[in-house]
Amino acid sequence: MLSILIPCYNFDVRKLVYQLHDQGSGLSIPFEILCVEDASSAQFVQLNQELQQLPFVRYQVLKQNMGRSKIRNYLATQARYNYLLFMDCDAMPVDAHYLQNYTQHLAPNQLLYGGRCYQNTPPNDPLLYFHWFYGLNREQSTAATRQQLPYRSFMTNNFLIPKPIFEEIRFEETLTQYGHEDTLFGLALKKRQIPILHLDNPLKHIGIEINHVFIKKSEQAIQNLHFLYSNHHLDADIKLLTFFIRTKKLYLHKVILMLYCFFKSKILNNLYSNHPQLKLFDFYKLGYLIHWHQQQKD
Repeated sequence: MLSILIPCYNFDVRKLVYQLHDQGSGLSIPFEILCVEDASSAQFVQLNQELQQLPFVRYQVLKQNMGRSKIRNYLATQARYNYLLFMDCDAMPVDAHYLQNYTQHLAPNQLLYGGRCYQNTPPNDPLLYFHWFYGLNREQSTAATRQQLPYRSFMTNNFLIPKPIFEEIRFEETLTQYGHEDTLFGLALKKRQIPILHLDNPLKHIGIEINHVFIKKSEQAIQNLHFLYSNHHLDADIKLLTFFIRTKKLYLHKVILMLYCFFKSKILNNLYSNHPQLKLFDFYKLGYLIHWHQQQKD
């Protein structure tokens, strides 16, 4: 009845899967765990392949990388049961009843989203500080807060969906790099008026990345957002796009781009410091979006 789907890429998922397996064994419904390595390096395959010895676990290694959207669609096609629980591989449940918290809310006509959280204390490595700080202040929120804007608050790190609903929507496979596949999926849910029930059932994000990698992935996400804006005509419910369109109408793009280019290094220095200002990061992302938009026009 419950298929737990974990796309894996260069991460040791053994602790996660063992914990899920223990919890699943205590459920009163059938379950399975599917782990697919999306062309991970040999060292992680060597670590994770022991999982195939567990009952109710299927482990597969792909030789060619599918990307974040396509591999999730692939996992859904391999699932045996009618409820699909998608989760990121670099996460851990914080509740010993994580799976049970989901199964008691199963319904054929709604999606469940459990949320994301971060450790309360800063990481020891200062290079990891900004990703942690951003996640704690921008991505971690209660179910009550998320439910106020249910579709905007949706992320793909930790959600449960009936298989028929997923097969109707699926992830956009033209998005191959990091970012905003959840935005498009959430808007598709909203368009079809499929309700999202937000729960306080988070996964802790343990795959914190060093500063420059996190910034680089944020830039990749903005490139994806621009692609969606250009090809899917997105403009609603996305704060960055709202500012992009508004400032364009006010003929401010040239000024913002000039300020972005002039202050870029100073902004990054602030973001990499012990006292990053998220408003500066908001400006950085807007400037980068305008910069990328200009590049695509040239």
